[in-house]
Amino acid sequence: MTYHLAGDSTVAPMKPAEEPMSGWGHALDGYVDAPVRNLAFGGATTDSFTSGSWDALIAEVEEGDTVVIQFGHNDQKEPELLASRGGYADRLRRFVSETRERGARAVLCTSVERRWFDGDVVTPTHGDYPNAVRDLAHELDVPLIDLTVFTTWLYEELGDTASAPLLSHYAPGETSAWPEGLADDTHFRFEGAKKIAAFVARSLRAIERRDGDQPAKGSLLVS
Repeated sequence: MTYHLAGDSTVAPMKPAEEPMSGWGHALDGYVDAPVRNLAFGGATTDSFTSGSWDALIAEVEEGDTVVIQFGHNDQKEPELLASRGGYADRLRRFVSETRERGARAVLCTSVERRWFDGDVVTPTHGDYPNAVRDLAHELDVPLIDLTVFTTWLYEELGDTASAPLLSHYAPGETSAWPEGLADDTHFRFEGAKKIAAFVARSLRAIERRDGDQPAKGSLLVS
């Protein structure tokens, strides 16, 4: 079994010239016990991904594999072509259908949230796109990993200051990629990518119904 990843820069492999900026997909192989094939790339939309990358991905999907799909960051920038309930949902529907035709499992993800604080609360930035994915997952009976919810909770739980090191906040001279420093609240540094990857991996275990064959443990209450 192989995990195949389709998505944008928040999922994509780390580029050596941009280290330690990384998508969570780059860290996933550290938390799963199956190969990870990551075809996500920066700037990808559900539309641009169909121009070669999807064909390359699906061509190597085999029965029993899992295809994990996360888009939305860039789709929302093209509302006429990729409206949340229009072109965006239509292309996600195609990805799910073609995955199932291969005898594989599709898993939909909502977008990871941007770390934009308003006081102690993270501001939602993806409009209707997460709800469109949630509704599509329900419609198609596809497993859902709600990364919008998880990342929003994670940032708020840590707070504005403590959550910043999960994202690409670099001091001047810290990394050769951005010698003058950077404050990017969309893209993870590798430490943050690992947090998201760990959650995705645990969610995949739940989707696969793993660990449920173990005997129940714990103290029994005696009445």
